[in-house]
Amino acid sequence: MATWNDVRETAPEFAERVRALFDAHRHKTMATLRRDGSPRISGIELALVGGQAVFGMMPASLKARDVRRDPRVAIHSGSEDPDDANPAAWPGDAKISGRAVEITGTEEAGALLEAMGQGEAAGPDTPVFVVDIAEVVLTKVAASADSLDVLFWKDGGLRTLKAV
Repeated sequence: MATWNDVRETAPEFAERVRALFDAHRHKTMATLRRDGSPRISGIELALVGGQAVFGMMPASLKARDVRRDPRVAIHSGSEDPDDANPAAWPGDAKISGRAVEITGTEEAGALLEAMGQGEAAGPDTPVFVVDIAEVVLTKVAASADSLDVLFWKDGGLRTLKAV
């Protein structure tokens, strides 16, 4: 698996486009797996700081229980509505998926929370996670506006698919 730094180093332009989409909204959406294996969607604040994709959450939250039981996560940047008159102008949306690795209680956790601007609100029991990245996806309407361009970074390489 990989860090955000790995994505930046191997695909810098792609990484900047993904960062812009994640930075456009404070709240993102995270998918986790419940105890019975069914999906759960929750709001989350994720930041790309310190070379990592980082998020924290309330200690007793259901999503914290989910992630501690099964660390597989997918996080969506959110997106603007496309302009019907010019769909190709839509900036797209981005997703990061992988495994959440808890770093709670470490010096690194405190530094990352500070970098996210959440240091004062967080207590020593605040769960802090970094994403061990398996895949990063950016979806955008093609310039021709007749298909979607799906760019995905996986295993250190960037690929593009056209979805018609």
